[in-house]
Amino acid sequence: MSSGLIVAIVVIAVVVALAFAVRHRQQHPSLSRRFGPEYERTVAHHGGDTAAAERELAQRVERHRELTLTPLSEAERARAEEQWAQVKARFVDDPRQALANAEALLARVARDRGYPDSDVDAQIDTLSVDHGEHVESYRTLRALSRPNADGRTSATEEQRAALVRARELFTALVGTGDGPEHASARGTAKAAVPPSGRVPAQHGRHA
Repeated sequence: MSSGLIVAIVVIAVVVALAFAVRHRQQHPSLSRRFGPEYERTVAHHGGDTAAAERELAQRVERHRELTLTPLSEAERARAEEQWAQVKARFVDDPRQALANAEALLARVARDRGYPDSDVDAQIDTLSVDHGEHVESYRTLRALSRPNADGRTSATEEQRAALVRARELFTALVGTGDGPEHASARGTAKAAVPPSGRVPAQHGRHA
């Protein structure tokens, strides 16, 4: 087989693959919009296999539709905010324990809202349907609240940054109840977090 023919075959294969990928993305554009950064993370997790990633994300959406999500009461919201303030105060003396407490608080608030709590990874996956922009902070919080493989703990500034980012997810979860999860539970597809439900990142912001 000549080198020219081989090159032609490779080019044709690449063109066909690209055409398939474009077609597939056109069929599911809402997944990319809905999940935001979580979409790219899932594609990377599947080794760049967009079709496999979108199948997983579509399954998350299907499981999400079975949930009955409710906003926190005023008393529950106030208690959660007080507990987050305690997390911040604990950080000064014991950063790793503060992160562990923040992780537990996120899990409890998510459970109280109606998200599954039998498995943390499953809970995070379901949260990503509504909070794709912030859910990675939950994973980071879990990772940094535990010792590294060699027994060392993460740098304090890294832990502080993780707590600040996790605060955004916490704020979205304890919000007024008009977040996207309520709309999606009614069968409408919306972006992960609307402007009214986000706390934008700011330089110098405290957790």
